[in-house]
Amino acid sequence: VWAEAIYTSDTELGEGEKTVMVEVVAIDKSVTLTLHSDKETLGEALSEHNLVEGEDGAYGLFIKKVNGIVADYDVDGAYWAMYKDGEYLTKGANETAITSGDHFELVRTK
Repeated sequence: VWAEAIYTSDTELGEGEKTVMVEVVAIDKSVTLTLHSDKETLGEALSEHNLVEGEDGAYGLFIKKVNGIVADYDVDGAYWAMYKDGEYLTKGANETAITSGDHFELVRTK
């Protein structure tokens, strides 16, 4: 799955007042993306840097692609699970507020 990835090593992106770390985990590899943004939510910050793709659903943005890596439940049962400091998020990315210093994990899960 990493053959499709945009970033394959730790990377810093953007400018802004808030700095958040987003660890992208798929299979046995991960990269940490440090995002600098003035956006209010995780979804907005990820979209600002073209790191996610998906579709709008009943619960907001349903993420199907992160960092170029696809997780399509309809195809192979894979999906993107979101965590903040190791705790599973029950809100969507567009409803998850960010503050400087936050650490998120987006984990390709089957």
